Amino acid sequence: MEIGVRVFLLAPLLLAMAAPAAFGQSEPSEDGPRVIEPEVERRAVNKPQIDTENWEVGGYAGVLSIEDFGSNPVYGIRADYHITEDFFFEANVGRSTAGKTSFETLGGDVTLLPPGDRRLTYYNLSLGYNLLPGEVYLGRNIAMNSSLYLIGGVGATEFAGDQHFTINFGAGYRLLPTDWLAIHVDVQDLMFQSDLLGESKLANNLGAWLGFTVFF
Repeated sequence: MEIGVRVFLLAPLLLAMAAPAAFGQSEPSEDGPRVIEPEVERRAVNKPQIDTENWEVGGYAGVLSIEDFGSNPVYGIRADYHITEDFFFEANVGRSTAGKTSFETLGGDVTLLPPGDRRLTYYNLSLGYNLLPGEVYLGRNIAMNSSLYLIGGVGATEFAGDQHFTINFGAGYRLLPTDWLAIHVDVQDLMFQSDLLGESKLANNLGAWLGFTVFF
């Protein structure tokens, strides 16, 4: 009778010890729990091959509204030096030819300026700031670096047989379709003091142009 009671009491303990082996489980080893290594396939990552040069040189063409002389074609060259990722210097030379004033148009044979004095040439040295650098996506597979920037500086303007101290400021948008080519869209105001029409005033000459530059 006593043996039967012992068997009855030990039966649950033996079943509990045999259950982990029956289900393929093992007790933790003395070294701690086993670490499962995830088998994740690593994908190849292509590093962006962006040109690291700091110089940017090119040309542009557009329209310049010369105050009192209408809107006229303008063209020029530019050279940028990138100091940091945020700031850059820009040297700019542009040329345009002033049209006729409304007084000349209505007056018939009246001429305020001879043809040689209608040529306008400006030289500027400016500081630019990349305000919103980012990317532009064309579809799913094409992405281009881009940046919206502010720019301002000083220079000189030769017009009507005189040279004027000039202040320029504006904004632009830079788009990089490749690692060496940039497309620019710029809007600037060239301001200088003028007394050409008999009254001294601050002339605002608004310009907008499209340009291309290369890095080297």
